[in-house]
Amino acid sequence: MRDKRLKKWEENIRKVVPYTPGEQPSQPGMIKLNTNENPYPPAPGVRKAMEEMQEERFRLYPDPTSAVLTHALAEFYHRDPEQFFVGVGSDDVLAMAFQTFFNSKKPILFPDISYSFYSVWADLFQIPYCCPALDENFRIRGGDYLGENGGIIFPNPNAPTGIYMELDEIEEILRQNQDVIVIVDEAYIDFAGPSAMELVDRYDNLLVVQTFSKSRSMAGMRIGFAAGNPELIHYLNDVKFSFNSYTMNQPSQILGAEAVKDREYFYDTLKKITDTRERTKKELAELGFVFPDSKANFIFASHKTCPAKELFEALKQKQIYVRYFDSPRINNYLRITVGTDAQMDALLAFLRDYLKGKENI
Repeated sequence: MRDKRLKKWEENIRKVVPYTPGEQPSQPGMIKLNTNENPYPPAPGVRKAMEEMQEERFRLYPDPTSAVLTHALAEFYHRDPEQFFVGVGSDDVLAMAFQTFFNSKKPILFPDISYSFYSVWADLFQIPYCCPALDENFRIRGGDYLGENGGIIFPNPNAPTGIYMELDEIEEILRQNQDVIVIVDEAYIDFAGPSAMELVDRYDNLLVVQTFSKSRSMAGMRIGFAAGNPELIHYLNDVKFSFNSYTMNQPSQILGAEAVKDREYFYDTLKKITDTRERTKKELAELGFVFPDSKANFIFASHKTCPAKELFEALKQKQIYVRYFDSPRINNYLRITVGTDAQMDALLAFLRDYLKGKENI
């Protein structure tokens, strides 16, 4: 057992409450719907590139500029390579953005119900912050982001609610905050609507962050990127190169570029997931669940009569894993990743039987 007495050398250690990720079980026959991974494989070009990758390349340091990947992103989004910054997952990109852009003594702003890593980074980097409350429908109130602040960050669609904010609402926040950096965290944007990347050329203080973990089926490769005006990207690179030039490994650069190239596969996969999402929403509603209108690859659902924690534990007993947040305002909701049709059918079948059994008690 650890000695609870504070040692002298511990007095100067920075202590933070860490982010708690979803469970990562590994059991035969399980249905894993708790970490918003894509249920489909990456684009076929990724496998081909893996098979053709030369061992000699592993002996050499990777390209510190990740040019093969930034050029692929530039071609896909019809932008200049100088407008892109890549990192080891969007968490890495966001952490660098916090260090680079949030250095005012004024508090940064992000929603009270949002990605819980924001508060971890703010504490770690000693950044003051304030969390305006979502409204009763779990929506961001734009008016809460118009006062003096040291920067703004929010996900769109929001997590864990899945609600998508229209671009005109985002633009109003940008219009009123042109003296600070505004970061739109778009981990789930490909399942939703237009990206705030459309606003980058109009607002030089806008940084848009995305990931390959969800829509591009590359969570295991840890690839994230930011898009913004070249000056913002330059500042991010300065911070990156100040402590580690080689943050992204060679395979991630090569395979990430291949994942971007195949547009047809990308859009086909998105359609499969969104079609399954909409069908699942309809069937969950028929079972008595209520939820915001998710535009992500998950559904944030609460049952009218059965407590979320009870359902979470019952599902877990059947090796069906969903995410439960024991936090104020959302402790009666489950976040359910949209899996394959077969996985969602198994989830729905269990819920029907479980809820019917409770009715008969």
